[in-house]
Amino acid sequence: MKISYNWLKQFLHIDWDSQKTGELLTDLGLEVEGISNFESVKGSLKGIVVGHVLTCVQHPNADRLKLTTVDIGQETPLQIVCGAPNVAAGQKVPVATIGTTLYTKEGEAWVIKKGKIRGEESQGMICAEDEIGLGSSHDGIMVLNEELKPGTPCSKIFDVEDDEVFEIGLTPNRADAMSHFGVARDLKAGLEQKEIQKELVTPSTSNFSIDNRSLKIDVEVKDSQLAPRYCGVTISNLIVQDSPDWLKNRLKAIGLSPINNVVDVTNYVLHDLGQPLHAFDASKIKGNKIEVKTLPSGTKFKTLDGVERELHSDDLMICDSEKPMCIAGVFGGINSGVTENTSAIFLESAYFDPIAIRKTAKRHGLNTDASFRFERGIDINMTEYALKRAALLIREIAGGYISSEIVDLYPKKPQERQVFLTFDKIFNLIGQEIPKDKIKSILSSLEIRINNVTESGLGLTIPTYRVDVTREVDVIEEILRVYGYNNIDFKEKLNASIAKTSRFENHRIQDIIGDTLAAKGFYEIMTNSLVSSDTISSEEDSSVVQMLNPLSSDLSVMRTSMLYSGLQTVGYNHNRQKTDLKLFEFGKTYHKVDGGHQEKRHLALYISGERKQDSWVASSKKTDFFYLKGIVETVFERLGIKDVEAQPLHADHLSEGLCFVKNKAILASFGLVSKKELKKFDLKQEVFYADFDWDAILESITTQNVTFKEIPKFPEVTRDFALLLDESVSFQKVYDMAWKTEKKLLKKVNLFDVYTGKNLPKGKKSYAVSFTLLDEEKTLTDKQIDKIMGKLLAQYQKELGAELR
Repeated sequence: MKISYNWLKQFLHIDWDSQKTGELLTDLGLEVEGISNFESVKGSLKGIVVGHVLTCVQHPNADRLKLTTVDIGQETPLQIVCGAPNVAAGQKVPVATIGTTLYTKEGEAWVIKKGKIRGEESQGMICAEDEIGLGSSHDGIMVLNEELKPGTPCSKIFDVEDDEVFEIGLTPNRADAMSHFGVARDLKAGLEQKEIQKELVTPSTSNFSIDNRSLKIDVEVKDSQLAPRYCGVTISNLIVQDSPDWLKNRLKAIGLSPINNVVDVTNYVLHDLGQPLHAFDASKIKGNKIEVKTLPSGTKFKTLDGVERELHSDDLMICDSEKPMCIAGVFGGINSGVTENTSAIFLESAYFDPIAIRKTAKRHGLNTDASFRFERGIDINMTEYALKRAALLIREIAGGYISSEIVDLYPKKPQERQVFLTFDKIFNLIGQEIPKDKIKSILSSLEIRINNVTESGLGLTIPTYRVDVTREVDVIEEILRVYGYNNIDFKEKLNASIAKTSRFENHRIQDIIGDTLAAKGFYEIMTNSLVSSDTISSEEDSSVVQMLNPLSSDLSVMRTSMLYSGLQTVGYNHNRQKTDLKLFEFGKTYHKVDGGHQEKRHLALYISGERKQDSWVASSKKTDFFYLKGIVETVFERLGIKDVEAQPLHADHLSEGLCFVKNKAILASFGLVSKKELKKFDLKQEVFYADFDWDAILESITTQNVTFKEIPKFPEVTRDFALLLDESVSFQKVYDMAWKTEKKLLKKVNLFDVYTGKNLPKGKKSYAVSFTLLDEEKTLTDKQIDKIMGKLLAQYQKELGAELR
């Protein structure tokens, strides 16, 4: 938010430099992020003075140049060469003296220097209006009023504005400070705490009067919940034209472009007092009636930007007897605004429900100065005063007559908010005792009325413009910011409570797994929960959560899978030559279910490219399915989850898939992403994806026992089998059968080679499996080992039809 210092000084007569004022505003919670300079005329006419042309003769060496002598109030007149056709003796003209900086239309600076033009000395420059920024004409030099005194600075003749502009980073709760008046009010409170008493000067509306009653427009508010207060007045016989310079400069200083005198006044009062206004061309109000109401969903309405919008049944509209004219509090219509042909207006000042305005603005993707204030909450008691202020300004600069009584529909005035503030709560929250008189002084400076005083606290009434102050703690925050955070002492001792929490809490488990994955070379990502509807399959349509007011078509639905937002990130990196990726994300998916909506927590892994780079000791290794499977198993191992069963997984989004199941619950599913899904994101490189059901994971680790045992004193023995098996037999069966056959001495089963193809019967494959045996109490003998291996082979032959190769 931009605040003009000159504008601010109209409310509060202060002579501090801007830096000092900015520091105080920051201390008050209105953080000044920067201070910039504004000049209505580039260079502010510095070095340009009034000159009196004493003589004007033909240049001896040039037909189109004149040789002049000019009095600028010094002892000796200046000789200046001038090429303007209209220069003549006796004129009063603007003269840029030696050393003056002028600016081109593009803003480039150049300096007036003493020199010779065609052999004759020139000691300055007689200026045209475009050369000093006072207009666009270059037909000749400017001729000034004959009564002006030579040497008078031109900055004193012309309405030139030099200003400093504060850029304030306003927090959303401070709706009361969204105007120059609001900032001045806060600044006054801050000055009072420094024992500097300044009067807050508010513009008077005492001379508001009705000139005639020739233009009456009836107003009907059909929903006082959406429009608790609505005011309006008509002004006739006005002339729409350019605004005066002072008004243009005020708006330009804060980054607004002047439009015409009527619209400029409404913008001025908006930033002056914080009350949005709207001017309607009275001739376009059919039936001389204003109706404030909602319209059926689907109604078409074209706004000022020329866009035709489809209205929602909750959008509050300002209508005449036939048609909508304006989206209340948000944006005007294209056919009801003020133009150069307008001669009479209906001026609106209202208070609209903040929630309704926020939803409407969001629904239509509109963000205006008016909606910005309405949706945060303005002062309902400012409405009529701002209307009078604007009406008087319009009458002053556009002429015309105030032609009706003020319509003020205010059926139910809000009750003043009462708060009881206890001194103990103040001291406990702030951590330091503040003198009670100081507290009362601060509250009074903030216009918080003290109704009664007791030993324990204060009974207060909150002003209506402080919509954010509703509780005792809010008042304490106000006291603290004015008292000054810098005035709170640092304690030598810091007290803190220690919370006892379970080691199985979600955030702790996430930290453990996050560290584990990071140690494996993974990077954590955070993606948007909103995705494009194009990523949703037809089977998922019934469970998709649609956004009512999507920001764009690419963010129109809540994700039902972690896959698509992750693939967007993979694609983004691939497009920037980052093709070797190991990423993980903790996130949620969203689904419609019977009776409501459901959120599910997930851990997702995305792996693509090489898992190991080329080096002098080893060649690169490409990521494959089994590397991903190993990472998934590492997660289970780190969490102490055992006895999971691997099962084949058939899913549309995976071309190869596997899942791990425990107690009939799928804890994780993973595999190679199908080419169909990769094509949606223009991905040409393989991507491996794993999805953990994090809710099921957390349920599986409610207890965790860590066991320790001594390192065996006796040696392990390893024996191998080369088993010829049917292609349909999985290693999982071989693995499980080994443990069922020998439970006591078997310690490890490992598949170290798989062979299919030449020299094997059709439909067969060969598994090379190693078995590790150990007796923790004595050394195994060959007889024991042969017996165990025989049992294993017999079982494989019987159950799986295996043969030894």
